[in-house]
Amino acid sequence: MVQPRIGQKVIVDVPSTTANLGPGFDCLGAALDLSNKFVMRRIEGNGEKFELIIEGSEGSHLRGGPDNLVYRAAQRVWKAAGIEPVGLEARVRLAVPPARGLGSSATAIVAGLVGANALMGEPLSKEKLLELAIDIEGHPDNVVPSLLGGLCLTAKAASERWRVVRCEWKEPIKAVVAVPSIRLSTNEARRVMPKTIPIGDAVVNLGALTLLLQGLRTGNGDLISDGMHDRLHEPYRWRLIKGGLEVREAALRAGALGCSISGAGPSLLALCNESEGALVSQAMVKKWESLGVASRAPVLNLQKLGSSWRPDNDG
Repeated sequence: MVQPRIGQKVIVDVPSTTANLGPGFDCLGAALDLSNKFVMRRIEGNGEKFELIIEGSEGSHLRGGPDNLVYRAAQRVWKAAGIEPVGLEARVRLAVPPARGLGSSATAIVAGLVGANALMGEPLSKEKLLELAIDIEGHPDNVVPSLLGGLCLTAKAASERWRVVRCEWKEPIKAVVAVPSIRLSTNEARRVMPKTIPIGDAVVNLGALTLLLQGLRTGNGDLISDGMHDRLHEPYRWRLIKGGLEVREAALRAGALGCSISGAGPSLLALCNESEGALVSQAMVKKWESLGVASRAPVLNLQKLGSSWRPDNDG
């Protein structure tokens, strides 16, 4: 464990994530091969100094300072390791747009944890970083795959421990993520959900989750199609997403195996075979365009490696 010198830098790559995945509300998430890059640099100053530099227009509203999510996560590392806080700068190449349901806040949390830990000589284990990430975010479905990569099912066991199960995802299955120009905050999406749900809806989701996981494991399109349905959050959130149901229907007509809200929205996730990826992408963008909403819909792979860091030898 070492105190970094002024100017010392590390580069942290953190993948985007899609959470909930149909019936997997607050427990199932997948890392995708679209990443934010954070260059973390020790600067002069004490534990209240954090400077943020955003490359790209999407995050122009984000600000530095001690309340920034990246820095709050870094402070948790220092506290857990018994280290005095230091001043930090983060230069961020933002590929994951905020407030779109692609785990932008999770990338900030994970970058702060991984970057601060790396600068200090990695005093904390990955398991400890995972625990801190879940505690900061409040739920595991984005931060777990963002840190570990792959398709992750995370649940709190009867022992109160968080248990993570890495699930299989057959290679030919692709994720088309339609990202609209509109934004939707997670807090707003949470507010429209009911406090209780019918037991029948919970039972349907449990069955659908089993079908979806088996479909992704085997590549069975019929199981994926029958599994990509939700009754816990989507019925209440579709009205917050302009044209969402129409775009979903366009994706299914173009050959998608299933289509759901990505995270809290407004982005939509369509699962499809590789051969249908381009058609599904075009159909989703075209439908949103017809409704007056600009969007893009990259065809993405599962990102299996999770977050990584490397020293910046120029620092």
